[in-house]
Amino acid sequence: MKTSMNRLHTNDSLTSQIVAKEVVFLSETLGNLRDSGEISNDAYLEAGGIQGGLALIASLIDQDVSDDEIQEGLDQLVVRAFRISTNYPEMDEKIENYRS
Repeated sequence: MKTSMNRLHTNDSLTSQIVAKEVVFLSETLGNLRDSGEISNDAYLEAGGIQGGLALIASLIDQDVSDDEIQEGLDQLVVRAFRISTNYPEMDEKIENYRS
């Protein structure tokens, strides 16, 4: 989660397509990890909050919301992602192992 969020948070030319692509990636990856038993249902549900937040960010970008507001939303998601990484330290590596 934290690697994913860092990638988006530091992207200077963030588009709704980039964010939406990450949402799809996280959705598929988290589902696979939960189904295979590599992450718990609790971890899956917590990570789903990040996924939902990113979907909202993509929508805000499409609506031409100010960059400051989008950045504020991303900042909040970064904090949540780091909290999840603290609670589930293995999750970030497991997610990134699915990235091609």
